Amino acid sequence: MKIRQEKEEDYKQVFFLIKDAFKNIEHSDHQEHFLVEKLRRSDAFIPELSLVAENENGEIAGHILFTRITIENGPESYVSLALAPVSVKPEFQNRGVGAKLIQEGHTIAENLGYSSVILIGHEKYYPRFGYEKTSNFGISFPFEIPEENGMAIELVKDGLKNIKGVVKYPQEFGTD
Repeated sequence: MKIRQEKEEDYKQVFFLIKDAFKNIEHSDHQEHFLVEKLRRSDAFIPELSLVAENENGEIAGHILFTRITIENGPESYVSLALAPVSVKPEFQNRGVGAKLIQEGHTIAENLGYSSVILIGHEKYYPRFGYEKTSNFGISFPFEIPEENGMAIELVKDGLKNIKGVVKYPQEFGTD
């Protein structure tokens, strides 16, 4: 499995991959494929952090997107990343594709100078990559979610030290 930056000619294939990946997911609004399209056109988009996993036949098996967000605390604002979504074609799920995308994304994000990632996800999946509850850092969301599903990781030592506040998503997330 090769991880590479997504190219414009991948967009259509990735659109359907994301749609398929989430079609049977219970806690989904089934709009993730549209969200990715909107985020690609936003100021929060970082082309180097829109990645695909390609199998040996050149078929795209998975996709991950990290976008720029901020953590707001009164007049203070801290830059972070949102991981949303990570998508794996159903026939490639449970084969480590998502894990490879997450790990490579973390490496690239750190190399680009980002120090943390925030996500809303499955409490049993993401801790294996080092994610822990955002509440441990004093970070919250602008909407109600179960505490165990809001998670963060420090990509560098103390990447979230003394950073507290509320996650502010780009308008494309529709969280306002």
